[in-house]
Amino acid sequence: MTPPADPATGDVRLSARVFGVVQGVGFRFWTMGKAEDLGLTGTVKNLDDGSVDVVAEGPRERIQDFLDWLNSDNTPGRVERVEDSLSAAEGTFRGFRAR
Repeated sequence: MTPPADPATGDVRLSARVFGVVQGVGFRFWTMGKAEDLGLTGTVKNLDDGSVDVVAEGPRERIQDFLDWLNSDNTPGRVERVEDSLSAAEGTFRGFRAR
């Protein structure tokens, strides 16, 4: 079932964990740039196990474009898999930043 969008904005929240060779290759920088190009807000950060945590909010179609990019061969490094979930946006971010 597709999660509902935030009633006030129509936005959704993507929570994703990206696995593969995604640290030390500019992945956070390029992810931040792609999110900004799409007008999304959120964060991207490296995790101790070598994966990258991504949280993004925005219109459903732009979030889908972002998720498609995360799963593509266009990202830096080598993405082996992306575990993701969608929920209603919370509206807690201002801009998109790397942590």
